[in-house]
Amino acid sequence: MKNKLLSLAFFGIASLGLTGCVVNLGDGESGWDNNGSWEKVQEKNRANLSKISLGMSKDQVVTLMGTADFNEAYVQQNKEVYVLFYRTQRTHGDGKTTKDECTPVVISNNTVVGWGEMAYSKI
Repeated sequence: MKNKLLSLAFFGIASLGLTGCVVNLGDGESGWDNNGSWEKVQEKNRANLSKISLGMSKDQVVTLMGTADFNEAYVQQNKEVYVLFYRTQRTHGDGKTTKDECTPVVISNNTVVGWGEMAYSKI
């Protein structure tokens, strides 16, 4: 009993001594590390964009590309329009992904109608 109480007291005091100790391995939010992860993501996204074809469904695009970095959705002339943005190029060295570093995929009525800046500008 005395040993258990002594062990409990030791771990209690030790844990108080460790409070405030932090090991920072990155910001934990950006999803990027210094080993080129963002480069790999961009490369993968560019490779997958080359596999997209007109007429694919939104589900097919998401299955191929994964979760978009940004997305937009609205109704235009009784058509549901979705724009999925995937990171494909680095513009800023700040570790954050912005829309200007992404390629848009435009989906209207659950059908891919285009991708890239030209398709995005025509909606």
